[in-house]
Amino acid sequence: MPLSKSMSKIQKNMKGSGKKMVHPKGRRFQQLTRATLREQKVEEKKRAHNEKRSNELARVKFIQDVINSESFKFQKSFSLDETAVFIEQFVNRDDAELEVFRKKQRSNRPTPNRQLLLEQKKKLELEEFEKGFLCPDLSDEQSVVFLRNWNGSFGALRSFKMIRVNREGKQVVGGHNSFSVSAPQADVNMAE
Repeated sequence: MPLSKSMSKIQKNMKGSGKKMVHPKGRRFQQLTRATLREQKVEEKKRAHNEKRSNELARVKFIQDVINSESFKFQKSFSLDETAVFIEQFVNRDDAELEVFRKKQRSNRPTPNRQLLLEQKKKLELEEFEKGFLCPDLSDEQSVVFLRNWNGSFGALRSFKMIRVNREGKQVVGGHNSFSVSAPQADVNMAE
């Protein structure tokens, strides 16, 4: 008999058997325990994946808002130094809120959870910025046009040409991720 992995299948099988009690050392109890742990692991992975995707979405949306602003509206492409400035603005976006928390902080009081989360998020983003921050390639005119017209969906997020830019405004080697909307690949003649 195959192992039931999902909690719903195990519960369904238990209803069919008519037993209401489960012995703590029995086979059904072990099945329930395994299924519960599996459900928790799956939920944790889903949560982590969705959080990662929403962070990627927030990055691209911030850069889209910056390049669509009045001061950059007619600029066709941006240098890596300008991209690094945009990234730094993104990393420092919560500084005002952090400053308010620091001013309100009284001695001998615990730090609020929101402040801890913001500080941890900023620290991780700064570390990534030192190594190479993943962002859309703003030096490519087609990417800029595509980013300006982006509708904010997750599906279109994968079609951007992404690069990694460090704090010095240089592209990090190996940081090129080409999901670009560039020219299509040439057809290969397989008859030869």
